[in-house]
Amino acid sequence: MLVIGLTGGIGSGKSEVSKQLQELGAEVIDADKVGHQAYIPHSETWKAVVAAFGNDILQPNGEIDRRKLGAIVFSDPSELARLNSIMHPRMAKMIGEQLEVMRARGVQVGVLEAAILIEANWTSQVDEVWVVAAPEDVVVRRVKERNNLPEEEVRRRIRAQLSNEERAKHAAVVIENDGGLEALHERVQTLWNHRVQGRVA
Repeated sequence: MLVIGLTGGIGSGKSEVSKQLQELGAEVIDADKVGHQAYIPHSETWKAVVAAFGNDILQPNGEIDRRKLGAIVFSDPSELARLNSIMHPRMAKMIGEQLEVMRARGVQVGVLEAAILIEANWTSQVDEVWVVAAPEDVVVRRVKERNNLPEEEVRRRIRAQLSNEERAKHAAVVIENDGGLEALHERVQTLWNHRVQGRVA
């Protein structure tokens, strides 16, 4: 099984590429969904997060209030590092288990879609890294329209992430998403035809 690690910053178009790869026949693991699974009340990860951050982060039904937790960790880098040290290894284990199930089922192409693929050191789980990148001004326009956020907030979020240049150092493929959807779809289709199909044929 060929496993592609798909990453990119906010507003890059990563989810659109993931959706297209799925339509072309790949099976996708969405790291965001794995994170949600890890937070299921009374799971091992849930217990570790509550032990680290206290019962104040819980809603009355026992679920972690992600907004409250976010307010804590995004205002203090050491608290974010503490949460990541709990979450990243456990999510890596869950991702690894899902990949094993896919291999056992004979899946030919797997995609791990993860914004933090590089930062969380999950690149060892994939065969190659694909980065979706877009110029900052294009990202700002997209995210302002999509999330209804002020420009300064969008730029702050971009700066808080790895730069496209840093991501590209880890990439086998960089998909420049600086045009419309049609151009993006053509690029992904070409990659699928010439890079993926040859590897799994």
